[in-house]
Amino acid sequence: MMLFRLVFGLLLLGALLCFAMYIGTRQPLWRRRGQLLVKWTILAAFGFFGVLLLERLAVML
Repeated sequence: MMLFRLVFGLLLLGALLCFAMYIGTRQPLWRRRGQLLVKWTILAAFGFFGVLLLERLAVML
C-alpha cells in the first residue's frame, strides 16, 4: 500500500513541476510532459483502488 501511495505522490509532484515549468517557460514540451504524467497518475490511482477492492473481496470470501 505504501508503494502505491509513494508512486502516486511522486507522479503528482512531477506533473505539478512540469506545469510550473510550462508556466515559467511557455514551452509546449513541458505541458505535454505534465499531461503525460497526469495520465500515468490516474492509471496509478486506478491500480491503487483496484488493489483495495481486491483486498476487500478477499476478506469477504
